[in-house]
Amino acid sequence: MGRKSDKKNKSKNKGGNSNDSANLARRILQFLDAHYGEEFNSSQLIKRLEIRDSLNKGAVEPVLFELVAAGSISKSPRNYFSSSQDPGFIEGIVDNVNPRFAFIKPLDPKKSEDDILVKEPDLKQALDGDKVRIMVFPVKGKTGRTEGKVLEILERNRDEFVGRVEISPRFAFVVPDFKKMHKDIFVHKGDLMGAEHNEKVIIKLTEWRDGDKNPSGKVIRVLGKAGLHEVEIHSIMAEFGLPFEYPEEPDAEANEISEKITSKEIKSRKDFRDVTTFTIDPVDAKDFDDAISYRELENGNLEIGVHIADVTHYVQPQTALEKEALNRATSVYLVDRTIPMLPERLSNGLCSLRPNEDKLTFACVFEVDREANVLKHWIGRTVIHSNRRFAYEEAQENIDKQAGDFYEELTLLNTLAKKVRKRRFDHGAVNFETVEVKFDLDANGKPLGLKVKERKDIHKLIEEFMLLANKYVAEFIFNKGKGKDTFVYRIHDSPDLERLETFSGFARRFGHEISITSENKISLVLNKLMEEIQGKPEQNVLEQLAIRSMAKAKYTTEPKGHFGLAFAHYTHFTSPIRRYPDMMVHRLLDHYLEGGKSPDAKDWEEKCLHSSEREKRAADAERASIKYKQVEFMSLAEQKDYDGIVAGVTEWGVFVEITETKCEGMIRLQDMDDDYYDFDQKNMRLIGSRTKKMITLGDKVKVRVVKTDIDRRTIDLEFADNDGKKSRPRAFR
Repeated sequence: MGRKSDKKNKSKNKGGNSNDSANLARRILQFLDAHYGEEFNSSQLIKRLEIRDSLNKGAVEPVLFELVAAGSISKSPRNYFSSSQDPGFIEGIVDNVNPRFAFIKPLDPKKSEDDILVKEPDLKQALDGDKVRIMVFPVKGKTGRTEGKVLEILERNRDEFVGRVEISPRFAFVVPDFKKMHKDIFVHKGDLMGAEHNEKVIIKLTEWRDGDKNPSGKVIRVLGKAGLHEVEIHSIMAEFGLPFEYPEEPDAEANEISEKITSKEIKSRKDFRDVTTFTIDPVDAKDFDDAISYRELENGNLEIGVHIADVTHYVQPQTALEKEALNRATSVYLVDRTIPMLPERLSNGLCSLRPNEDKLTFACVFEVDREANVLKHWIGRTVIHSNRRFAYEEAQENIDKQAGDFYEELTLLNTLAKKVRKRRFDHGAVNFETVEVKFDLDANGKPLGLKVKERKDIHKLIEEFMLLANKYVAEFIFNKGKGKDTFVYRIHDSPDLERLETFSGFARRFGHEISITSENKISLVLNKLMEEIQGKPEQNVLEQLAIRSMAKAKYTTEPKGHFGLAFAHYTHFTSPIRRYPDMMVHRLLDHYLEGGKSPDAKDWEEKCLHSSEREKRAADAERASIKYKQVEFMSLAEQKDYDGIVAGVTEWGVFVEITETKCEGMIRLQDMDDDYYDFDQKNMRLIGSRTKKMITLGDKVKVRVVKTDIDRRTIDLEFADNDGKKSRPRAFR
């Protein structure tokens, strides 16, 4: 019996050794591949792989030589081993998702269509937005995703951050506001610049040595006490790298420009000063980019002129004004202020199409029939004299009441605009009517109330004629050079059908059945959905989800189309006071009208890329300022139960949009103590393991606010108890 048993054990051990060798070989390969470019001897590998039993320790060297013989790894003359795999090397941009890992978005999609997951220890101190060179591991990780590690930081995205100072007896830290900066920044007390505990500051990174958990920095600007309106707005401006003041040199250049319009200049333009002309803008606007002229022609048709401020007449190439306009690339509209692209003397003065003043403009003038068919158009420089400055509200009132200044002209233009709009949707344009909120602020910036902006006919009237001008300018240049002339286009790619299918799943959870089977039916299906959800609680949530599923519009010299507007060619011509690409369009348009040849596209494409990046920065800053006011508003709001709708479900909590205020908050999974909830990612829902209660995207719920955090711009919620039990006290900061 004993001999038989020994024989059986030996046979079992033999088989076990074979399996152990294969596992050991796999572990060694994965380790060496993950440490490409490094060499290790057998003792070092035993230590790094934490092999403790003598049997496997003794197997390491034989396995290494087997792998060498198979060509899987390399050996140096000193018996040091390294990976022989040729890993992929990719350059990309860091998207630092959370403290545990980041994704690297490849700059060249041909090298990898997927984002590369990099765990925190392999980030090599790279931060969100940094340009890095990474090594891609040949074997996918446990997550099933392609993984890699950062080899080199090629370019820091930023070295300045906004944060709140925390001072202890021996040292200080700055806790960054930026959600994707997951490291506090150490500050020597001598580098605080006088900042006190809980003040907001701008800090510049000065050092981050290998092995240090946190970077070190130096305070370069003290903003003030956290929570004050001006301090928080300045924090947002600094966070997104927005300028606090206009530089002296371009401002001085603007002040030196003469207000006088010479008779020679007027003679070089088409004179529209005797034609009825007016501007229609928000009530608090000061920079009037566009004006509309209107007159009936002898043949019974109508002439409608879209006249745009001739900014490039005043802002000349190679000037400090031009360079600063390019650098800013766009005006930024925060919740309480505008950060202009151009100095006030230009944006609110010389270029602004103020009433009862002669103004220089660039125009697209249409001859249309009573059905809004464009019969002819002309593009060129004009001079105008606006008869009236309307706010949207008063122009709409004149249409509604059929009385007041120019009500007949406004009514006819509105009728024509509706026909143009219908034609655009019939041709496949997508009708996105996003919900916007506006705050009423007191003198100290405190939110007194908020309201959802209502888009009326008058807003759509202006929009349609601006779109028409942009379209015809783009088509004019494209047709002139058969698409070969360098020009600045605004393009919007067709959406990815797979992403739209995911969106369809979201819509179904809100009770809306949509099916997208082909590209040519996308707009029809989406427009039908947008009509269905108008005025419903889920409108804002679904509109935002739909927009996220679409491609992003951008500036480029490539003459592609605009999917969302259903235009073969489109540009931005109508807002040069606040958008640099429109200035580029005016320059190129003038160049071609004067008979110029097509310039090299490279420089213009670089400016397009820069403008697209600046546009994104502006949008992010605008959203941050609105979110800040939403958080502050909810911290001051009545302590009560609110109706809400589940806008998102994640493994760490539930996002709920409060229907009354359009503010979004989160119920954290760790705070849901009535059950243990499992996250069902496929169906975007949480399921209680005991009660089987389900919380799903689109659910209508009642919530109450338990905490707001101005620094992080977050609202913590909890589900309201049906029995009316009081919520935990709110801990506001």
